[in-house]
Amino acid sequence: MRIISILTALVVMAVLYGVVIERDRLLGFAGVSTPAESADPAEAPGSTPAGTAQTTEQAAAAAPAEEGTVAVIARHSTAQEIDDAVLLRGQSQAFREVDVLSETTGRVISEPLPKGSAVDAGQLLCELDPGTSGASLLEAEAALAEAQAQRPQVEARVPEAEATLAQAEAQLEEAQITLTAAEKLSESGYSSRTTLASARAGQRAAEAGVRSAEAGLKSADSGIDSLEAQIESARAAVARARTEVENLSITAPFAGVLEDDTAELGALMTVGTRCATVLQLDPIRLVGYVPEADVARVSPGARAGARLVGEQQVTGEVTFIARRADETTRTFRVDITLPNPDLAIRAGQTAEIAIEADGAMAHLLPQSALTLDDDGRLGIRAVAADGTAQFLPVSVLRDTRGGIWVSGLPERVDVITVGQEYVTDGVPVRPSFEEVVQ
Repeated sequence: MRIISILTALVVMAVLYGVVIERDRLLGFAGVSTPAESADPAEAPGSTPAGTAQTTEQAAAAAPAEEGTVAVIARHSTAQEIDDAVLLRGQSQAFREVDVLSETTGRVISEPLPKGSAVDAGQLLCELDPGTSGASLLEAEAALAEAQAQRPQVEARVPEAEATLAQAEAQLEEAQITLTAAEKLSESGYSSRTTLASARAGQRAAEAGVRSAEAGLKSADSGIDSLEAQIESARAAVARARTEVENLSITAPFAGVLEDDTAELGALMTVGTRCATVLQLDPIRLVGYVPEADVARVSPGARAGARLVGEQQVTGEVTFIARRADETTRTFRVDITLPNPDLAIRAGQTAEIAIEADGAMAHLLPQSALTLDDDGRLGIRAVAADGTAQFLPVSVLRDTRGGIWVSGLPERVDVITVGQEYVTDGVPVRPSFEEVVQ
């Protein structure tokens, strides 16, 4: 049985080979001619001019192409004006975000606020046990009052010292007069040496009195300066104590929402311990990075649209363009601010951003039509007026589902869409044009 199956298979294979591969030879052996061989346009009865034209067209198509000519497929393309836009990807970020930290040490005595709660600017987030901070403030205020109370007494010492100095100067003047008179009498022989020595001693005593009065005046002045320093020190102590008391109440720096719960009741807070994280989401910011080739097309105040995950579409305007490129990606940061009153946009969402720019004339081409020249420039190959291939550089404006929009081409151009990789500038081409509805 197995031998019969094998023989049957061999017979079937032989028949198929004869029918498919050797068909013409079998028909010739059987004396049957093919329609192509039997139909002779010149001798067929009832032939018409249309049949003659069809035969001529087929002959022209079958005629060999000129030597060196490359057959390609091309399309007629006409430039269209489009609303140009700079496309980039980014993500949403909170307009403001801050970790509210403790500036003093104390135990939390307030109930925690749950995450997601809306807070106003200045609203209490964490309150700490005052401990001895209140007593320290009262003590500092009392020291300040005491220092200020000494001001009249200290200031009164200055006029007293000035009066003492004036009296000492008067005594010095009197002693100088007495000494002059004693010296003249002594020269005339009317005064004794004892009187002259006594006058001189009185002058020296008066001079010492003047110096003592001057020192007293300086001491009074320095007493005022010392009192002023003491008052300023007391004021600083009051300010420190008052700040310490104010730091016991940790408040929200701006209106926003809590990203997490505030510190738990009874938790010990030290300097630098986080009380809460506050986010401001209205307005919100979209952050993207634009290539250096397109950064000149983006300007502050330009309108921008974005599509978030879930097909949510929003609009805003450009508020910031970085002046320095990222060291790694060589791109520039762009911030777009937009309103978010209902807080529907969350921080960290992915966004496809389009920033408006000036309109431009562009051609819609398939991506497969793009190629590179020997210098690595991006462009297309077109059919020149003399029937040769020509490379034309382009700039990509937008990538869509229907093709890619490019600029830098003439208003009308015949773009080679198939075969552009097999020709170079100056090579003769024989284009077959495809009809495209743009």
